[in-house]
Formats: sequence, C-alpha cells, structure tokens
Amino acid sequence: MKKFLVALMILSVASCSYASDYVIRIYSNSNSSERVTWLKNEAKEAGFIINMDDSTVYKGDTSAIQLANENRDGDIIFGLNEVRWSQLVNGGYENIRVLDWTPSWADKVGEYKYPGKAYGIVIQNILMLYRKDELGTNGKELHFKHWADLVNCGYKWYRQGRVGGTTNMNINNAMLYAFTDPKSPAGGISVEGWKTLWAYCAKGLYTGDAYGFDALNRGDVQVSTFYSSSLYGNIDAASQSSRTPLKGTTKPENWALVEIDDGTYYIAEYIGVLDNPKRTPEETETVKKFAEWFGSAEVQRAWSEEFDSYPCNVDAVDSVPPIYALKNCSLTKVAGTNMTYAEYVGAHSTEWTNIMTNLGFYWADNANAPAEPDWNNLDWATLTQKAK
Repeated sequence: MKKFLVALMILSVASCSYASDYVIRIYSNSNSSERVTWLKNEAKEAGFIINMDDSTVYKGDTSAIQLANENRDGDIIFGLNEVRWSQLVNGGYENIRVLDWTPSWADKVGEYKYPGKAYGIVIQNILMLYRKDELGTNGKELHFKHWADLVNCGYKWYRQGRVGGTTNMNINNAMLYAFTDPKSPAGGISVEGWKTLWAYCAKGLYTGDAYGFDALNRGDVQVSTFYSSSLYGNIDAASQSSRTPLKGTTKPENWALVEIDDGTYYIAEYIGVLDNPKRTPEETETVKKFAEWFGSAEVQRAWSEEFDSYPCNVDAVDSVPPIYALKNCSLTKVAGTNMTYAEYVGAHSTEWTNIMTNLGFYWADNANAPAEPDWNNLDWATLTQKAK
C-alpha cells in the first residue's frame, strides 16, 4: 500500500479543482465497510463528497440496483456484473438509466466496456482449486474439458449451499457452460446440464463454509471453488485456521488450479453515471469527474492493492497473476445465437434461478436432501416461472 501513497497524494492535489459541495450518491455491491470508508476518505482528499451505504444497509448486486431503481436519487453506480449491466444499459429498469459518458481511460479497459455508457473497473473470475499433497491428489494433475467434469473426477469436492448470491451464480454459470441449448425449454440449458448440476449438489460436501476455501484449506475435500479477488489474501492467512494449510501464494506449493479447457467464467465490475434530473449541469460535471477519477490508473492501482482485486485499466497493472491469465468463457459466442455467454446468462438467469428454486437445489443438509427429480417428466414451462 505504501508504494502507492505518493501517486495518490499527487492525484489528490491535482484533483482539488474538482471540489464541490454536491454530495454524490453512490450505489454499489462493492460496499464492505472497509471499502466504503477507504473510498470516502480518498474521495474527500480529491475534493469530492460522497454518500455511500455499506453492507450493513444492503448487500449484493440485486439489492444495489433495486434500491437505485426505487430511490431514484443515484449519481454513480459501480460494481454489479455483465448480467446486471446489460439489463441496465438496455433499459431494463423503470426508473434508472445511464448517461452518455466516455472517460479519458476508456481505451485502457479492453473488451470490458459498454461504449459510451459504462466501463470496467475490476475483473473477477471463478476458480477451481485442488490440493496436490497427501490430503489431495498426491501429485496427480487435474485436467478437465468442462467445469462439469468435476462430478466424475473421482475426488471429494465442496459445493455451494444456496441458490442466490453473485459468487454462487457464477459457479452455476461455469458448471452450465457446456450445456447451452438455445432450443431447450429448460431455460436454454439441456436436461443433461440440470442433471449434472444436481449431481454436483447431491454428491458434494457442504458444511456451511463460505464458498469452499476453508474446506480445502482444512483438507476436508480435495477440490473446491472460490472467487479470485480474495484467494491470495486467504492463502496468506491460511495457517491461522488450519494445521495443514494451503501454502504459497503466487507460487503454489501444495495446491494448484484445475486446468479446464473451457476456461472459467469472468465478470467485470463496471462504473456508470446515472441520469438524475434533479442535478444541475454543473453537478453532473462533478459526478462525471468523480467517475473519471475513480477509474483512473492511479486510483484503481491503489484500490486493487488495498482490496486484493485486479483492475481492468491496463495502466494500473504491473503484471498478470496466474489466476487472471485463464481463458475467459463469458465472452465467447454461444452457438446458435449472436450472444456472448455472459449475455446468454443475462437472458436466462431468472429462468435458471426459478428452476433451481422450484426443484429444491442446494439443500443445506444432505441427510434431508429432496428426491432427485424425474427428469423425463418435468413441466419446464412452469419450472422456469417464479413459484406462486
């Protein structure tokens, strides 16, 4: 963190011309108390005043965008993912829309942009990890063609325990990737895909740990899934919660990434300027300047260093960690459509949630697991709808 302080001080001094009494209202799912406090302090140094609720008030991307839509008082929204952003940019919410805006760093975020509307801040992906020591594969390397090959790998894996949540959704997205079928009435996924996801749930271990790192760290399972932004920090602290911890951060010692031909499901979190008819033109310029400041290389480098994330802005990156060098399946085209997989997920995500909820996926206690559905005799037209 210290190596970035000089850059931030220079940026803050240069940004004092931004000073305004206007309070910028921000909505974001990247709103842990630590993030909110950090951003408020750095913004103040740069001449901005922000109002941003932390996760004790609301949590998650759905809550963030729903509150922005209901309250109609927002200036900035950042975070979310391609699914939510595609809905927002395409007018999927009644009361909010994104203003036209192009920052000076727009050409630095590569493919992570909705041109003229929203631009990438940080990238995250879903990882499949395994232990390669005596508590894992005893040195055997794991190589899958698809994420779903996990269910036939011969090792014990940790599975998620509920349908909702961004990370859980993205694990599902990775598992279902190999089963897209635009003609399928089962939410655009083949029945074989739903059977495989059921097997992932039925045969996996769930102990209440968040997402799976802890179970792998203890050696309860040989394979698990986790999200990229907290992996290295968790490995650094792994010995605090296990007698047989994972070792080696960027140079793994007793763990590795499962090599998967399909790659993995990435999400980018974006930033956009919301339309707010109550603002004056001068206040709108202040809001745009904040977005310009926050997405800049200097601030994104410091944000990413502080919170163990990976910036979209290439000027904020010194090197690419291995966990971000994986193939990105979210931006590949889905056969039979003109959509990327991320867009396909956005088009079908509500149906997928309804299917999983209606069929009873992700029970907490395997001893009380529901009976496996009769896959050949299901009413998908009803299952894709929200239960009444």
